[in-house]
Amino acid sequence: MSSPTPSPDHPDNGHAIALRAERRWAIFASGLILLMLLVVIFSGVHWAMMPPSRVETVDPSRLQLSGEFVEENLGSAVEPDGSVVVRFIAQQYSFTPQCLLVPTDTPITFRTTSADVVHGLLVTDTNINTMVVPGYISTLATSFDKPGEHLMPCHEFCGFGHQTMWAHVKVIDKAAFLEQARQSRRLSCVPR
Repeated sequence: MSSPTPSPDHPDNGHAIALRAERRWAIFASGLILLMLLVVIFSGVHWAMMPPSRVETVDPSRLQLSGEFVEENLGSAVEPDGSVVVRFIAQQYSFTPQCLLVPTDTPITFRTTSADVVHGLLVTDTNINTMVVPGYISTLATSFDKPGEHLMPCHEFCGFGHQTMWAHVKVIDKAAFLEQARQSRRLSCVPR
């Protein structure tokens, strides 16, 4: 003998519909959790094998004595390929040099490190924003499309003089920059 099919208004039919809906949502939520778990595992394995950037180290106690960050290497320099590399040091409570001179429409690489504590680097009205950590070199690639002046404050609390730690990035026309570069190997806003 077969049991009669309950009518849509029958209480057992509503219970079955609710169970199916709950089961679908449970499968959906479990699938979503599984997908997120796979993404986390993939990202962890992928980034562990291939770091997001190359890690360069430097001895912060010897910055001004030898190597890339000695005083005569600080500022902007034109590379043989026509790009510009800007080197500077962050230290309590200043950036050295205080004003960075860069050209328009040119690939620019900022290279910086800290001599003492963790600092933050932010160039206003741009996408340049990073941490400057003692013992490591922070490298940022960018370009500027028009002349102007940008503030560069430290945005990581570095001590009681933190509020006075800022510099300028002065963007000038490429031709004017190259003319100045012919006269001096390293450039900053302040003539040497």
